[in-house]
Amino acid sequence: MSATHCDQQHRVPGPLRGQPPMRAVEVKDGTQERAALALAAGRAGAASAEARAEVVSTEVLRAQEEWEAVNSIHPESGSQAISDRPGQLVSFSEALQHFQTVDLSSFKKRIQPTIRRTGLAALRHCLFGPPKLHQDLREERDLVLTIAQCGLDSQDPMHGRVLQTIYRKLTGSKFDCALHGDHWEDLGFQGANPATDLRGAGFLALLHLLYLVMDSKTLLMAQEIFRLSRHHVQQFPFCVMSVNITRITIQALREECLSRECNRQQKVIPVVNSFYAATFLRLAHVWRTQHKTISDSGFVLKDLEAWAKKSPKRLLKTLEIYLAGVSKGQASLLGAQKCSRPRAPPSKDLTFTGVCDLPPNSSQATWLI
Repeated sequence: MSATHCDQQHRVPGPLRGQPPMRAVEVKDGTQERAALALAAGRAGAASAEARAEVVSTEVLRAQEEWEAVNSIHPESGSQAISDRPGQLVSFSEALQHFQTVDLSSFKKRIQPTIRRTGLAALRHCLFGPPKLHQDLREERDLVLTIAQCGLDSQDPMHGRVLQTIYRKLTGSKFDCALHGDHWEDLGFQGANPATDLRGAGFLALLHLLYLVMDSKTLLMAQEIFRLSRHHVQQFPFCVMSVNITRITIQALREECLSRECNRQQKVIPVVNSFYAATFLRLAHVWRTQHKTISDSGFVLKDLEAWAKKSPKRLLKTLEIYLAGVSKGQASLLGAQKCSRPRAPPSKDLTFTGVCDLPPNSSQATWLI
C-alpha cells in the first residue's frame, strides 16, 4: 500500500463543500467548567499567597530596620538613656580620666581652693591649724574642686554612663533606664531629674557615688546604707544624703583638714574618696544606733561635719577597720537588725534638711530642699 493511500485513509474528513461547518459539541456534565474555575482559583490563591508573602516580607524588613535603629538612637533630654556604649558600666578611674582630658578651664575659674581667713582666725590657723598642702598636690586638689563646679550635662555620654552605673549597681538592674523619671526618686533623689539635687557638690557628688558602688568592699557598705535609707521608720533620701556628705568633704578639703593625710599619702583624690566614704559610714552608724529620722537630718549633718573635720584621722581609721571586716565577711552596718516590715516607698511629703540649710545656732530646722 502506498504512502499516499495510507494518508488518505487516516485523514480526518472536513466539511463537505457547500455545507456549513460543524459546531463543537458542548459537554453537558460541567467538567470543563469546573476545571476552568479550579484553575482560576488556583491562580488567584497563588497571587494571594504572593501578596501575603510580600506584606510579611515588608513587615520583617521594617522591624529589622527599627531594631537596627535602636543602637543609633541619639539621646534626648528626658527620654532616652545617654550612653556611648549602652549597657556598659563605667569605673571610677575611667570617669576621672574623662575629666582629666576635657577642657574645664571655665569651671576652674570659679573655685576657691582654701578658706580665706583674716585677723586672729588666720593667726590661730597658722599656729595651731593643719599643715598646708604640698605644692605638688595642689593641682590634684584643684581638679577635685573644679569637678565640684561641673553640673550634670545630659549631652555628655560619660555623664549618662555614670548615672546608669550608679542606678544599676544599687538596684541590681541589668538594663539602663531613662535619665529623667520617677525611678530616680527610688534611689533617693528628690525629683525626676538628678541634676537638680547636685547643688553645692556638682558632678563630684556623682563621682563619689560611683566610687562607692564600683569597689566590691564599699559596694557592700553602699547597699547596707541604701537598705537603711528605705527603713519603714528611719527612711531618708539616700542620694541626697550622699550629696550632703560630698559637701562636707569639699569643705574639709578647702579648710585643709585633709592636708596632713594627703601629704602623708602623696595623693589627694584617694584621700578625698576615703574621707567621703568614712563620713557616710559614720552617718549611717549614728542614724541607726541613735534611731534618727528624717526630721533630725539637718542637725545630724551639722554635728557630723564638725566631728569629721575635727577627727579626720580617726574617721579614716574607722573606715579601714570596717573594710577589713568586710574582707573577712564580718562587717555589717545593720548587724542583727532586720526590717520585718516592707520598706517604705519614697514619700513626697517628707522634707529633708541638708547640711547647708541650717542657719548657725539654729534651734529649729529650716525646711528647704
